[in-house]
Amino acid sequence: MSKPTEPFDRWHKRYPKPERGDVPCRCGTRKRPLYPSADHGRGRQWQARYTDINGKERRACLATWQEAREHLDRAFADLHREKSPNPADGLAVGHYAAQLIERRRRRQKNSNTTAAYEGHLRNHVLPFVGSRRASTLRRRDSMAFVDYLLDKPGINSPATVVQIFKTWRILLHYMADEDVSLPSNIVARIELPEVPPRVKVALSPAHVAAVAAAMRQVAPRYEVLVWLGACAGLRLGEALGMRRGLVVWEAGLLRIVEQRQRGKAVRLKTKASYATLPVDRFLIERLAQHTARHSEPEPALPHSGHTGQERGPVETVGEDLIVTNRSGRPVLPSDFRQKWRRAVSQAGLPERTRFHDLKHFYTTTLGGSGKHDPKTVQALSRHAEFSETWDTYAHPPLAVEAVTVTVFGTAFSATEDTDWAA
Repeated sequence: MSKPTEPFDRWHKRYPKPERGDVPCRCGTRKRPLYPSADHGRGRQWQARYTDINGKERRACLATWQEAREHLDRAFADLHREKSPNPADGLAVGHYAAQLIERRRRRQKNSNTTAAYEGHLRNHVLPFVGSRRASTLRRRDSMAFVDYLLDKPGINSPATVVQIFKTWRILLHYMADEDVSLPSNIVARIELPEVPPRVKVALSPAHVAAVAAAMRQVAPRYEVLVWLGACAGLRLGEALGMRRGLVVWEAGLLRIVEQRQRGKAVRLKTKASYATLPVDRFLIERLAQHTARHSEPEPALPHSGHTGQERGPVETVGEDLIVTNRSGRPVLPSDFRQKWRRAVSQAGLPERTRFHDLKHFYTTTLGGSGKHDPKTVQALSRHAEFSETWDTYAHPPLAVEAVTVTVFGTAFSATEDTDWAA
């Protein structure tokens, strides 16, 4: 069989000869003229040409270039299987989905990311094509999967569709790496729904103080988490994983070495996240106040119902965590987020305000203070890329609201006797 070729254009000459009278048709452009062939306008324009395994030349006429390209991809994939059967082509998509998750776990990849992939595969990908042979997938299946997600009840956000499609793309790339015969363009140029940019909530010091005061009313043990986010730029998992032994009290330093996910200690988000972070004395004082007030579990409350056993004392885990729940155990993110939403509502902040907006506040306050150069702000914010510090997190309206601009008056003061009326 001949080598793969591009679809052949029947309507236009491949080697025109303008010097012999060939005149361009209206199909082309001024910069890229096209010259009509004898078949111009007759039948289907694009032809898929190839030679089969028996040496016989095959030609299939199709309406569009894309259809001809896919026809060639299928033909070459079928021929490849006939010439050298590939064991990987006979396995189902579900086999590779399970293999992908198992391999991530054995390599100790980020547990949250692995759990998200597993959920996308189990709930969306496998119901769509889980039982199909992997080698039968084509580019049109990628397009159909997007339509399937858009029509599926319960998926109301374009961002969710995009995230699930990313998992689909990762699975297909994984199958290609496992030698499954897939078209090279199977996930290329797939049109995804437009995702509106996330609207960040720019917080002021008054906003942070208000939500901290509200958290003091909702869940006093969680108030210090607000200050860790606003005054140290810690992500929620990092704040939940902060231990007393990681605070250098006299020097005003925090050692960031782990985070908590579902109550368990795991690695930090990136290498740049690991740091020994200098913090304001303001935060050290609040940490000291918190540990003095909430270092022990609260007394167990009797069971309120009339049936069942009474609640007994709960054994603490003894991990030296700064913030624990009422029983002295690690705080679950789901429990904190429930309290956070109540505190945000009570403080009068927009409903979309996230805990991560406190990290935005931290970077913005550092950058707008004028006391730290941009690279220092990046290091304190623990961003791997400088663009992340300014493009993603900095909020110019709040960062410069107290700045007085005088440079233009100084610049134009050098001009003398300017006739402004002219």
